[in-house]
Amino acid sequence: MDFNYTPAEEQFRSELRAWLADALPQGWGATTFEPEDEEARAMFRLAWERKLHAGGWAGINWPKEYGGRGATLIERAIFAEEMARARAPEGINIIGQNLVGATLLRHGTEAQKQRFLPKILSSEEVWCQGFSEPNAGSDLAAVRTRAELRDGKFVVNGQKVWTSFAQYSHWCFALVRTDPDAPKHKGLSFLLIDMQSPGISIRPLKQISGENEFNETFFDDVEVPAENIVGDLNGGWKIAMTTLAFERGPE
Repeated sequence: MDFNYTPAEEQFRSELRAWLADALPQGWGATTFEPEDEEARAMFRLAWERKLHAGGWAGINWPKEYGGRGATLIERAIFAEEMARARAPEGINIIGQNLVGATLLRHGTEAQKQRFLPKILSSEEVWCQGFSEPNAGSDLAAVRTRAELRDGKFVVNGQKVWTSFAQYSHWCFALVRTDPDAPKHKGLSFLLIDMQSPGISIRPLKQISGENEFNETFFDDVEVPAENIVGDLNGGWKIAMTTLAFERGPE
């Protein structure tokens, strides 16, 4: 078995290494670092993600038809190695790219893919995750946030917690209860919710560090178009399991 990199793989590494050397701020990791202020750091990371996208290095494992590079497993390993070697900044839209994007690629409609994937990849739209609730942490199927279908729209009421980066997010994917009479794993649906919708409020959870990466998110009669459901009505548990598989690590 040949464990050497192919010429194409070596070229991939060289191109990425050269791009990083040019794209990272001068003195990065030695004299130049991320901003200490929480909001400034978030905006710095967002700008970095957008620079990656402009350079053609966002979503390298995504299919080419949706803006990715269709990278091989070896190329993805090289990408991770070079990003670590350069101590490149983290992104802020990791949830969007690693969780939402990956889930939509497998379960989204073509209309959903066309609408959401380009703006996830470019980080034009940042995403947060609406899974955990005060009484539904490790027992995710116990979520109580309700979504009732009325006149072609879901009306959402409830609370989510530990919503990372909600204050910077444009969209949220949420697991909600759409059939309160069904067994708890059977009455859930997976919704895509515009964070600018009336009725959404965000309350920061201040950490001992003084920062508030995490938040509580409240939904008060929030209207969500019916076409923003991923998968089948009351079939959200299957979709959530796909998402959680990617939360353990990108494919």
